[in-house]
Amino acid sequence: MTSVVQDRYGTDPAAVLRTARLPRPDIGPRQVLVRVRAASVDRGTWHLMAGLPLAVRPVSGLRAPKLPNPGRSLAGVVEAVGADVTGFAPGDEVYGAADAAFAEYVAARPDRIAPKPSGLTFEEAAAMPISALTALQAVCDHGKVGEGQQVLITGAAGGVGTFAVQIAHTLGARVTAVASTPKLDAVRALGADRVIDYTRDDFLAGPEPYDVVIDIAGNRTLRDLRRALTPRGRLVITGGETDGRWLGGTDRQLRAQMLSPFTRQHLGTFISSEHADGLRDLSDLVDAGTLRPVIDRVHPLTETATAVRRLLDGAVTGKVVLTLPAG
Repeated sequence: MTSVVQDRYGTDPAAVLRTARLPRPDIGPRQVLVRVRAASVDRGTWHLMAGLPLAVRPVSGLRAPKLPNPGRSLAGVVEAVGADVTGFAPGDEVYGAADAAFAEYVAARPDRIAPKPSGLTFEEAAAMPISALTALQAVCDHGKVGEGQQVLITGAAGGVGTFAVQIAHTLGARVTAVASTPKLDAVRALGADRVIDYTRDDFLAGPEPYDVVIDIAGNRTLRDLRRALTPRGRLVITGGETDGRWLGGTDRQLRAQMLSPFTRQHLGTFISSEHADGLRDLSDLVDAGTLRPVIDRVHPLTETATAVRRLLDGAVTGKVVLTLPAG
């Protein structure tokens, strides 16, 4: 099979990602072999590729990557199922998360995939698993967003942000979305009640405090973010990258969690989890017409390095997707 291959860590996608021919993965009795039709790039792709911050290396590999490639989100067709697998059969169209997803075939766990929404293309479905699940968990599980609440979402034009805006809007919140000038119209079209251009205005200087702040791409201090919250407001930090070699900006998340028990405000972060139940919840939203991926650009698998570079350059609105032939 054709696969993206990464032999070493590095920050330049063109220097460490290449395509090669590899054997198809063998599956165990509790695995599903999926022929990948599309995969998507997210910020985690870069972290696995670069091995940064260094805190990720106990999981990704101390000196070199454990996995052949840093892909995680996919959509495709079931090719074969293990002897102990129920609920899936060859020919089923699925989407979800799996290790080393930038390849023609992947071995997936049944509890991390689900039937692909019939109304989505493979490219659209592949855009959802990691980013949309992160948004769903941030808005619902941790933000506990409800009808009529004032919600601020930073990084609203990114992969997670475009889903978070739609989900919060569906729940009846009044959404203020933060993005750069070229992306404001796209975010407004997703259901934001108010948009703020962070290159021109201070998005934390609004006249009214927010019930929930979902900080996806911001890097403001905890003090600033707390001032923008109501006395019992909730702060959910899911991003805010820095070039810190050891923690990469996660120190802000850690400080929020340590401070939270000593204030009436709820301050925190989380590590998103990929599971079939969440994917089915996303499918319900898609089927109801309230959630749709925003695709910035589609590249063939051979242009994976270009796709990752585009994400890093900050030009993306929504998701960058890789496509593979049907075979």
